[in-house]
Amino acid sequence: MADLGQIVKAYDVRGVYPDQLDDRLVELFGAAFVEVTGATAIVVGHDMRPSSPHLSASFAKGAVRRGAHATLIGLCSTDQLYYASGALDLPGAMFTASHNPARYNGIKMCRAGAAPVGEDTGLAEIRALVEKWLAEGAPEPAATPGTITQRDTLTDYAAHLLSLVELSAIHPLKVVVDAGNGMGGHTVPTVFAGLPVDLVPMYFELDGTFPNHEANPLDPRNIVDLQARVLSEGADLGLAFDGDADRCFVVDERGRGVSPSAITALVAERELAKHPGGTVIHNLITSCSVPEVVREQGGTPVRTRVGHSFIKAEMARTGAIFGGEHSAHYYFREFWNADTGMLAALHVLAALGGQDGPLSELVASYDRYTGSGEINSTVDDQAARLDAVRKAFSDREGVTTDELDGLTVTTPDWWFNLRASNTEPLLRLNVEARDEPTMAKIRDEALALIRS
Repeated sequence: MADLGQIVKAYDVRGVYPDQLDDRLVELFGAAFVEVTGATAIVVGHDMRPSSPHLSASFAKGAVRRGAHATLIGLCSTDQLYYASGALDLPGAMFTASHNPARYNGIKMCRAGAAPVGEDTGLAEIRALVEKWLAEGAPEPAATPGTITQRDTLTDYAAHLLSLVELSAIHPLKVVVDAGNGMGGHTVPTVFAGLPVDLVPMYFELDGTFPNHEANPLDPRNIVDLQARVLSEGADLGLAFDGDADRCFVVDERGRGVSPSAITALVAERELAKHPGGTVIHNLITSCSVPEVVREQGGTPVRTRVGHSFIKAEMARTGAIFGGEHSAHYYFREFWNADTGMLAALHVLAALGGQDGPLSELVASYDRYTGSGEINSTVDDQAARLDAVRKAFSDREGVTTDELDGLTVTTPDWWFNLRASNTEPLLRLNVEARDEPTMAKIRDEALALIRS
């Protein structure tokens, strides 16, 4: 019997194909998804991994056996699946393992209108049903099975995104895009068609074996090619998408990575210009520059835990216009509160093309502090190490602490967050300060406590 505890995560299903996730198991997930959501119709898409087409077909088969109609949209990015879920008002399932190696696959699920399905919003119930059926036998098919139809949503997806950003008046830009052999190679040509953009494509060939580099642009090793190409082409900027193209990382004209927090602040300012006084969500490891910019522009910043389910829940609760994470996920009210790196990229093009300076100058006002990036430490006892750090810092003058997500220690000049991984024996440290020496001092002191 499959061990679902190994593959059902907090926000999705992910495992090695076919050892942990095979067609039979996925068919049961399709049936359970329909049962838990009460769906009479669903939409299903998949990425370019070799196993994705038949796994998505198996999921649809399970849904159809339970009486639901399935619309297959074929090759798509994750945010294109969210578009289909929102525009068609249907629950959806996307087959992808994002930036994981080729042997992995997975399922990202949502309710109608791209509302999240996570551990607390249906995924635990789906898992329980699948475990029951694995032990007792598959459920009986519905008296009237559903049907399977196919639909192309790429053109409509692109049109919707382009309707949300004014790009008609920008000056021409030269843009290098590294799709990492992922779904950006499928979506970028259609979205960028007709824009005043000289597009330089890199690794647009859809290949789920990722022959050039891992499709995770947050790892500096995976943007080296893009950085070099931006410089050799004399481009205005570079964009890197992850495997399922829901995240986007930006490189400036000097070949330097732009902090996702700076992009969050830039887009927040643009969204607040459209929706004065709006609320903007940011997670607790984004830079202090984000809430500062939001307040300066007359908006209300709201701080959340790390993780897209928390962002989306706060987006819905507060009616927020935009949300950003330091992992380069960007969420928009006008996109059903779902994340879309492509829309964030269009905002960057609009901002850069609407003025005369280079991208490095444009983002400088949004990048006000020095950050450590996320540093992982393997520890034997997460709780004990967290407690040691808490005791070492909590009594210092000017220090405040909170435990919204792990431990956050804050002073007027620096802050850090230390939180435990849910799936590995790791503690994750993020430090930010007004200058490099202060950041390095606090980083090293915290790491000494964590790793002692």
